[in-house]
Amino acid sequence: MTPLCIQQSAMHRVLLLSHTTGYQLRAFNAAAEALGMELVFATDRCHRLDDPWQDRAIPVRFHEPDASVAAIARRARDYPVHGVIAVGDRPVVLAARAAEALGLPWHSVAGARAATDKRRSRTTLMRAGLPSPRFTVVPAHRMAGSAAAAMGEYPCVLKPLGMSGSRGVIRANTADEFSVAFDRICALLARPQVRAARAGLEDQILVEQYIDGAEFALEGVLTHGRLEVFAIFDKPDPLEGPFFEETIYVTPSRLPAALQSGLASHVHHAADALGLSHGSVHAECRVTAAGTIYVLEVAARPIGGLCSKVLSFTRGPGAAATPDLPRDLSRPLEEVLLQHAVGRSIGDYTLDSHAAAVMMIPIPERGIYKGASGEAGARSVPGVTDLVITAKVGQLLETLPEAGSYLGFIFAEAEEPEAAAAAVRDAHRRLAFSVSRELEVRGV
Repeated sequence: MTPLCIQQSAMHRVLLLSHTTGYQLRAFNAAAEALGMELVFATDRCHRLDDPWQDRAIPVRFHEPDASVAAIARRARDYPVHGVIAVGDRPVVLAARAAEALGLPWHSVAGARAATDKRRSRTTLMRAGLPSPRFTVVPAHRMAGSAAAAMGEYPCVLKPLGMSGSRGVIRANTADEFSVAFDRICALLARPQVRAARAGLEDQILVEQYIDGAEFALEGVLTHGRLEVFAIFDKPDPLEGPFFEETIYVTPSRLPAALQSGLASHVHHAADALGLSHGSVHAECRVTAAGTIYVLEVAARPIGGLCSKVLSFTRGPGAAATPDLPRDLSRPLEEVLLQHAVGRSIGDYTLDSHAAAVMMIPIPERGIYKGASGEAGARSVPGVTDLVITAKVGQLLETLPEAGSYLGFIFAEAEEPEAAAAAVRDAHRRLAFSVSRELEVRGV
């Protein structure tokens, strides 16, 4: 990443909290440069090294909020910031704490905690009167058999309290399947890299009633409690388990207008109940065949990974054009979020009218990634606008429910949503990935 310019100036400055390796950092950096803004990163970089990423980021520890907020406040004394953005779930609580300390509008600390803890979220939404699956929480150290008895209803879904992206989420249809799923999640939660995060959510598992229906996602922003919906995404692939690998998001949604309005209303109600009031929201919902809307979660952050590239905006005729920011050029989601973060109106931005789809390329098998072929053919598919392979040669790939990443992303645009979804599927079929087995290390 190129060094960020954060010298003293009169321009707007935004505090961006993220993991050091977050995919969206470059996109936010490019958007900030186009807007003439400055970014101040707060990331979990190594505090013992002298600026290893050359981005002058504030080193923070998400599990040490007091010290991290103090470090952010010290930097802000010399470089005042005018807005806050969090990328990814882990930085959300620290972002809320920092915004509160700096006197900046953002989601409440309680709301950030609830949004990143499935138990708090489920309890809050149920108490708010929103449709909610029956659920219980069981200790991860409990015997699988007794944990199964605690729910006593099938099919059900088991979920770690603090993971996202379908990681660790498993459907069980019987007591035997429950025991296998429970032990598998316990093994995932016991991994050193998971324990090292010290999120405080590694020792319990949510078990909830399985809700049959289609899934949708909503992307938007709250402005002092008012929800503005950017897009509702259909997820055309069935998500029925046993694992719940998300592959394609496509917009605009084909959900009937009344259900889209109801979905947005439910998400707004859920965000308000959780304590989310100002900033990005990304919600996941399930709609049954009878039209009942279940809000599965509301995250206090934008859509993750590189998926934000599926959304592009046009600035309206009332917006001022500059050499770097013409009115008629499509603008990324990150630009809209930066404008919102510093209190500028985003009313001049409208989502581009074409249909768009993104495929999060699934991992076919566990093993060591050796490379990909067929990229030229995939890029040649009509409608495909970009293909990004994010996996690195030599990287260990895992399938769900253990997987924490994708192979990459395919993007397409078309006149109709079905055509955009078909384009990413066609491109995916033209790709081939080479994955070799891990070397087994035996004791001598």
